[in-house]
Amino acid sequence: MTTIGVRTATLLTLTALAAATIAPAVSAAPKGLAWGPCPAGSPPGHDCAELEVPLSYQDPGGPRITIALGRLPATDQRHKRGTLFTNPGGPGNPGRFSKFQTPSLHRQFDIVGFDPRGVGAGTPVRCFTSEAETEPLKRILGTFPITTEQETRHFADVREVAALCGRNAGPLLGHLSTTNVARDLDRLREAVGEPRLRYYGLSYGTYLGEVYANLFPHRVGALALDAVDDPIAWSTGHRPEDANIPFSTRLGGFRDADRALQAFLDTCAADTRCAFREPGTDLRAKYNALLDRLEATPGAITYQDVIRRTHNALTDEANSPALAEFLQSATNPLTAKAIATPFDSALGGGGTICADTTNPPDPAAWPRAARAADRESRGFGSYDAYLSLPCAFWTASDPARHTGPWNRPTAPILLLANGKGDPETPYAGAKRTERILGDARLLTLDAWGHGAANRSACVDAALDAYLSYGRLPARGTVCAPDHAPFDAR
Repeated sequence: MTTIGVRTATLLTLTALAAATIAPAVSAAPKGLAWGPCPAGSPPGHDCAELEVPLSYQDPGGPRITIALGRLPATDQRHKRGTLFTNPGGPGNPGRFSKFQTPSLHRQFDIVGFDPRGVGAGTPVRCFTSEAETEPLKRILGTFPITTEQETRHFADVREVAALCGRNAGPLLGHLSTTNVARDLDRLREAVGEPRLRYYGLSYGTYLGEVYANLFPHRVGALALDAVDDPIAWSTGHRPEDANIPFSTRLGGFRDADRALQAFLDTCAADTRCAFREPGTDLRAKYNALLDRLEATPGAITYQDVIRRTHNALTDEANSPALAEFLQSATNPLTAKAIATPFDSALGGGGTICADTTNPPDPAAWPRAARAADRESRGFGSYDAYLSLPCAFWTASDPARHTGPWNRPTAPILLLANGKGDPETPYAGAKRTERILGDARLLTLDAWGHGAANRSACVDAALDAYLSYGRLPARGTVCAPDHAPFDAR
């Protein structure tokens, strides 16, 4: 996590200009890392380095690309226990400067983040050759169609973005699967001299950990996977007919978005600090009435604005006061204000998504999936479904894509998830993953949101014990959050 709405922002954030540079062939073996100063403006206390890796591991002596890393050194270098790698999710999020740590882990480990292939300060995917070419991307980021006219325009814009990427991005676009990211991570492990991987991954970072565990099972030291993606739902689906369901619907996040919304509304009704509270009023009915009005008569705020803002806020209980104030203001057309759509600069996420996942061959499957999902979870169903629409028009594929097995024997893996609902990676998927992986243990945070670390002393203590010493919590452990949703932080 993590940032709010990570997957929202990264499935289509392919915004750089010009073509990526790929180095000519050199020796394929890692030669260690030359740590040095980071660029101006980087977070303080970090060192930076780069490592060249093969563009294609099927041609290890062929062209090379660069992976950029950042290191936060252990505060107790004399007693340092090793290196902890991290990934913040996405895919497509820069991860060089990790935001994950606890005081104990920061003391004992060098914490190393990296920009995955195609992203950030390494060799990037570059889809556009001019600012003008980014216009269709700006129109589709953070939104989804609800009318026939909007659907026609949205499809045309997505098709154009996919075509531009296919035309401009070069050979890197065909080598962005998580399999290749996992192989890069193994090169990084080797380059820092670690015999086994110690790793914390959030959201998409859990899928990266799952792929790594099944490609390199004997190199797993300790993998803490927070906000867990079900690897089968992500890659292929559990049933043959799942191939006809868009990947972003198949994950089922829209169902947990609805669960998290209901948990928020229930909490709001019982807490006098909630601005959306209205004694004697059913808050779900009040919320639906707001959507009814905006669906019929959009104003400064649209139906899509409310769905997007609500979804993103539900990724962290700490957002509850701001969400309540926003929803209350939106109920009054005279005070409602327009919301800007973020235009993020992370690269490569769409390429990884479409390389990794099975999706329907017919673009018409997306509006069908959106309507069906909306019947279960109003608005959130469409929001999720259209996130993967670029895959209907994507021209590149990666032959290295991993589709299983997922249950290879490994050292124990720790999973973390939010029991009251996770809008991005649903709790049901985390419970399935506990059974899917070769040896996994699920720790539950009794909250809604996306990511459990740094929200509960109980969770952080479990992370410290596991990543430092390999100790797992008792099966079925549930931790309480440190704060109630409307507490001041």
